[in-house]
Amino acid sequence: MDLGIRGRVAVVAASTGGMGRAVAEALAAEGASVVVSGRRGDVAEKIAAGLQDAIGVQVDLTVPDGPQSLIQVAREAYGDPDILVLNGPGPRPGTAVGLDTSDLAAAVDSLLLAQQRLVALTLPAMRRRGWGRILAIGSSGVAEPLPGLALSNAGRAAFAAYLKTLAGEVAADNVTVNLLLPGRIATERVAALDAARAEREQRPVAEVEAASQAAIPAGRYGTPAEFGAAAAFLCGAPASYVTGTALRCDGGLVRGL
Repeated sequence: MDLGIRGRVAVVAASTGGMGRAVAEALAAEGASVVVSGRRGDVAEKIAAGLQDAIGVQVDLTVPDGPQSLIQVAREAYGDPDILVLNGPGPRPGTAVGLDTSDLAAAVDSLLLAQQRLVALTLPAMRRRGWGRILAIGSSGVAEPLPGLALSNAGRAAFAAYLKTLAGEVAADNVTVNLLLPGRIATERVAALDAARAEREQRPVAEVEAASQAAIPAGRYGTPAEFGAAAAFLCGAPASYVTGTALRCDGGLVRGL
């Protein structure tokens, strides 16, 4: 399938590893000009060097001028972004009972406010041109809150509500806004969560991983490449009538429709 994004400009936040990197690679494979970004500038540049048409940018999106600097670099290199992929590191594990107000504020800043700043910087040009794709990498915790991830559940749910509202406001401009929800994708983040659970429960990591995989109807963790392929579709022309949607890429993990 031709996704119709050859020559489009894509900015992928937090794309120096895991699912963000997989999405950047998938978009580049479809012919998009990709801005790879993250706090590890050397890693961003190395990844970009291996793609067809890409640049790597060091940026911390949680600082006030971070989003502006990222979009400015993208414009100088390629012009206004056509595709914006929103992503960021998840906050630390923890229970709702043990929530600290400052930790919650930091989670909201990282998972919602920093992403909204990126949208505000790129959306006007998308609407003027009558074409745009905004895709957020979320979590299955949006559909079914995950035990032990209270900060992530709260921040991502707020972000999802914002995106759903935005989608309805810009759909007539041919700008789609969607959310892609991973289940257990084999990334460093999932490995860290498994290790943290193993420590809490005083169990071997291998045992925790096996139990987690057994709870997934597909019987395994997903691969970053599988996630990237789903993301690329949502960013493409064939998905022009898909907006305001939270699509799960989770091997059937969430049992609700």
